[in-house]
Amino acid sequence: MTSPLTELYDYDSLRREPEATLYVVRPDRATLVLGSAQSSDILNAHRVGDIPLRRRRGGGGLVLVQPDDLWIDWWIPAGDHRWRSDVHASSRMAGRRWADVLDGVVRGEVTVHDGPLEGDPAYRLVCFAGRGPGEVFVDGVKAVGVTQWRVREGIFVSTVMHAHPSTDVLRYLEEVPDGLQRALDHHVLSSLTDVDRETVIEALRNADGPWQYRANQLHA
Repeated sequence: MTSPLTELYDYDSLRREPEATLYVVRPDRATLVLGSAQSSDILNAHRVGDIPLRRRRGGGGLVLVQPDDLWIDWWIPAGDHRWRSDVHASSRMAGRRWADVLDGVVRGEVTVHDGPLEGDPAYRLVCFAGRGPGEVFVDGVKAVGVTQWRVREGIFVSTVMHAHPSTDVLRYLEEVPDGLQRALDHHVLSSLTDVDRETVIEALRNADGPWQYRANQLHA
């Protein structure tokens, strides 16, 4: 029996948050997160089994998040000096925070994608298969994915650097488009740096601050 599909966050509470906040999110077990416009029909219920299913608000495709991923979200209320009306500018700002931190701890050229969404539309079924505004690359290979949700109260930007290949998510799909596995090539934490995750988190907390800080344990 497949787990019920629930929202990733308490978004109503989030919209009432008056302070710019950095969230470090850690699921207590592997969790499948659908994009806001996706149906659970893309999943093979038998293979999913009792893996928790969540839905996030904002763009992007399916993602499998795991406890050792480095998952950082930012809430920026309207009126904060970091708020931007341009959706791409907000994503690029988040990407630059990551890039500034990674530039000091990884080997290779760190870049932020400044252009529009790129990649085969069929591959957008799954996150990390294309290039989106603000996403971070090391030597041309994706390292950090970025999605965004905007409401009148503010902007919520979600970012992930995976600890495992995104190809792990393919086993849960009902159908896998040809070429998607190749398109999901990306860096993982261990392929970039031996710096511990807490050092990276602390650097992000100090980037473009100040930020209210919250550790968010995602329970299945």
